[in-house]
Amino acid sequence: MEDRFSGRILRRPGDADETQPTMGEIGLNQFAPYLMNRIAARWNANLAEELKTHDITTTKMRALAILTLTPSLTINELSVFAVTEQSTMSRTLDSLEEQGYIRRQPRAEDMRIRDVSITEEGRAAFGKVWPTMYDLFLHMFDGVDEEEYKQFLSVLHRILTNIRRHEI
Repeated sequence: MEDRFSGRILRRPGDADETQPTMGEIGLNQFAPYLMNRIAARWNANLAEELKTHDITTTKMRALAILTLTPSLTINELSVFAVTEQSTMSRTLDSLEEQGYIRRQPRAEDMRIRDVSITEEGRAAFGKVWPTMYDLFLHMFDGVDEEEYKQFLSVLHRILTNIRRHEI
């Protein structure tokens, strides 16, 4: 798809020219949400394909990755970080628990809340998939230098702050 729009895309109220451009004027390649969706979908598809060789799903990998960085989380917190529905996360955790990769324990001060933590077996399983993930990550950012990457992260964090619904 060709770039169609040569004007300013981010026209805000109060700008000298606040006329809202049409999607047709902007085009898909200049519309960030479209590009972010396309990138995320391709990343997830590539990752899922590679994870099959390790007999692990993307959702399981996300849960293990998050739990390697955090001592324990609730199912709700883990669902937010893993960007998945709570029902999907609950089924994923059932499977990870059966595999011995995680443990769920009731919280002492509130027995209704279960804290999820990773086991050594879970750390080892994630350790096996991490090199594949990192290689895919490096490929995705081929030709992007460290400073550009840091600027990109800064913009992503600002966008996330603007749209997020959870404090985490």
